Amino acid sequence: MGNLLYVIAVILVIIWAISFLGGFYTGGVIHILIVIAIVAILLRVIRGAA
Repeated sequence: MGNLLYVIAVILVIIWAISFLGGFYTGGVIHILIVIAIVAILLRVIRGAA
């Protein structure tokens, strides 16, 4: 399950970067998704270190 969250987080970061750098307007939803992705990555790092 943790590996799946990590993959989803990476995909969300990639989508955010493409939309941010490409200048596409995706609204505020993409920023909510990037926050969720960062939280998922941080949880993975914290749990992996423990």
